[in-house]
Amino acid sequence: MIIGCGGVASVAIHKCCQNSEVFEEIMIASRTKAKCDALKEKLQGQTKTKITTAQIDADDVAALTALIESYRPQVVLNLALPYQDLHIMEACLAAKVPYVDTANYEPEDTAHFEYSWQWAYRERFEKAGITALLGSGFDPGVTGVFSAYALKHQFDEINEIDILDCNAGDHGYPFATNFNPEINIREVSAKGSYWEDGHWVETEPMEIKRVYDFPEVGEKDMYLLHHEEIESLALNIPGIRRIRFFMTFGQSYLTHLKCLENVGMTSIEPILFEGKEIVPLQFLKAVLPDPASLGPRTKGKTNIGCIFKGKKDGEEKHYYLYNVCDHEKCYAEVGSQAVAYTTGVPAMIGAMLVMNGTWKKPGVHNVEEFDPDPFMEALNKWGLPWQESFDPAMVE
Repeated sequence: MIIGCGGVASVAIHKCCQNSEVFEEIMIASRTKAKCDALKEKLQGQTKTKITTAQIDADDVAALTALIESYRPQVVLNLALPYQDLHIMEACLAAKVPYVDTANYEPEDTAHFEYSWQWAYRERFEKAGITALLGSGFDPGVTGVFSAYALKHQFDEINEIDILDCNAGDHGYPFATNFNPEINIREVSAKGSYWEDGHWVETEPMEIKRVYDFPEVGEKDMYLLHHEEIESLALNIPGIRRIRFFMTFGQSYLTHLKCLENVGMTSIEPILFEGKEIVPLQFLKAVLPDPASLGPRTKGKTNIGCIFKGKKDGEEKHYYLYNVCDHEKCYAEVGSQAVAYTTGVPAMIGAMLVMNGTWKKPGVHNVEEFDPDPFMEALNKWGLPWQESFDPAMVE
């Protein structure tokens, strides 16, 4: 069962239908059933996968539990909003069905996200004997699998990880976000942070800038952000001393974002407008281009990966694992731009590995806690082939 029918969900559903030997039947459930029905109509003549649809409010735990129990899926893939993670986890617990998501829980009224709320479910999922797999997107997700793979095959210990997320796509708009505007803007306007020597170091938003020459893309400005996989990797990668996350932004995006911040449009505090309460950021989301509409307009590539520094046989070693994805090729294949594609493909892979028992461990776990090899093999097979460099340029 896939909950959600936005851009990432559409990619994951396309990929499930391509992988019909594993996904013989899927249910698409969303608040807007018409979107599910339209996608079903588009796909059902192209796949052996049997598709059913349902209307559901994922915040209604009782109704969602009843839907899960009536369909009895082998796994629930949560591709709804991060605000809904805990409600969907509750329903999965009640129905005793494994759970997979791509982004950690974020309270709707606070621009803050961390794994603690979901990790608090560990004992309950263990007692229920079911697996909850957190963060099976690209970052978080593939970046965690890359880290586990590097530790298993390239290092005796990893001391530093720099996660680099570069989107060099051009959609032609003065300002638009490549995924949910509300989530995107909350993420980039929050304070940055990185992990060093066992504690968090906090920075002002966009305070730390670096320039990096990305393979197949070229030189881009990138900025240090807080990102959720730092939290889990700090816990799960032994020997780690520093983890940083950088994302590229063009100057037009940053200029528009600063203007919107200055006039209060990125605020999540409700205001009174013509007798009604509205949240400025939610209003902004309504007037910005829908990320799902960017696919046919976007040209260029993404490059997302991890640069590792550590030791092998007593010697210092550097290693870079990354994926390059082409926006136009993604659109030709599944009708989506590469940002949704790079999240939707790993979501399908994570659901597959949980469903077929390759990744099975009762409790709540992040991707780097499992054997990375089956996931790495699946990335190459399902559209996100990875590349490696043994002499990468390091980030200062």
